[in-house]
Amino acid sequence: MLKLFNTLTRRKEIFKPIEKKLVKIYSCGPTIYQFAHIGNFRAYICADILKRYLKYKGYKVMHVMNITDVDDKTIKGANKEGISLKEYTQKYEKAFFEDIASLNIDKADVYPKATEHINEMISLIEKLLKNGCAYKTKDGIYFNIKKFHEYGKLSHIDLSELKAGARISTDEYDKQNVQDFALWKFWKPEDGPVFWEDGFGKGRPGWHIECSAMSMKYLNQCFDIHSGGVDLIFPHHENEIAQSECATGKKFVKYWIHNEHLLVNGKKMSKSLGNFYTLRDVLEKSCKPLAIRYLLLATHYRQQLNFSFDSLESATATVNKINDFFRRLNDVEKEKSDRILELKIGRLIAKARKEFAKAMDDDLNISSGLAAFHEFIREINIIENKLNKKTAKSIINFVKELDSVLGILEKAEEKGLSEEEQKLIQEREIARKKKDWTKADEIRHLLKSKGIQLDDTPSGVRWKRIN
Repeated sequence: MLKLFNTLTRRKEIFKPIEKKLVKIYSCGPTIYQFAHIGNFRAYICADILKRYLKYKGYKVMHVMNITDVDDKTIKGANKEGISLKEYTQKYEKAFFEDIASLNIDKADVYPKATEHINEMISLIEKLLKNGCAYKTKDGIYFNIKKFHEYGKLSHIDLSELKAGARISTDEYDKQNVQDFALWKFWKPEDGPVFWEDGFGKGRPGWHIECSAMSMKYLNQCFDIHSGGVDLIFPHHENEIAQSECATGKKFVKYWIHNEHLLVNGKKMSKSLGNFYTLRDVLEKSCKPLAIRYLLLATHYRQQLNFSFDSLESATATVNKINDFFRRLNDVEKEKSDRILELKIGRLIAKARKEFAKAMDDDLNISSGLAAFHEFIREINIIENKLNKKTAKSIINFVKELDSVLGILEKAEEKGLSEEEQKLIQEREIARKKKDWTKADEIRHLLKSKGIQLDDTPSGVRWKRIN
């Protein structure tokens, strides 16, 4: 029975979707004003593991992730470069999809862009104006937080202890500046050519209204899960709840799932500290994308994750070990059946499957789930030389089953050898038969420089990728 920690109630709850076998999820996606950093991808991978595990449990999943292409940051960036907002954001949108593909993150069902849903935002703001929860000023339309008596129920902030301030016109602010927030911002000269003229006059939406309008369009007024990083709890998600529930009179989201911060070498990521990395910065250091994925998923989502290149090196070794294990299973050639061995393999698979599910059912306890997987690999390695094709096939199917959640197996095209690499291995085998050890060693070193390690075994040469 799956239990998830609900930020709204601050406790683990048995997961029961609104519709029996369909789970509707909204995840806060990228603001496309720069290349996404590794902390962003921790949030996207956490959402990916959640979605994959729900499917593993037999649920159908409808997943929506927004693309924020209009806000303070995108407008500032476009105006600074002297190009249109669309031209500016397209570059980073394209990079985002390239990056999630490299990390083997399953795509959402819908990626709504803010600029394509202005009418939905206007309609929502009109409802809030009509019921008295919003008001118009000379610089925009604001939500009146005093009209929502439960304001603060997600972040658990005490409004009475916070200093009062003026209305907040910027998209982001800290907990010391809680006041009415902008739903629509009237045009200012510094906005340049970014504005819409329909609805309330020349202007554009505030950041918070975007997610409410888009999530409710695709997932209805009340849906199952909203995910994102802890940095979004306040003000963004708090404001989403307020404006959505005031507009509809219904509970907005049943379960709020938030992942903790990613640290770099034990410190908050910051350009001033020189420890700020986009995913592309890390990949440029010849790091394996699936190793980055493994590192970002291997720590429980509600624990802070410390990123370092030492830990990434360790993750690389682990991913290589798993993929090498999987390749060896595919190379098993022994045909002879062994009923006792088959029963033993069946028991090991059943045990590992049960322990993996037990861990993941406990608020996606990935660390314990991975521990069960690694113990299974260790136990199979002990009896590996006894495997036949039938038992190897059973193990292969089970590993694929778990990988439907983990997503760390290399794809066929990634694990295969090029024609040149195959030719080099063949040349080395010929050299070894001629006892030309010098040439054989030269080819071994050449292949290693290309990221391929050779192991000579009694049943022939085996290879594995090491980077």
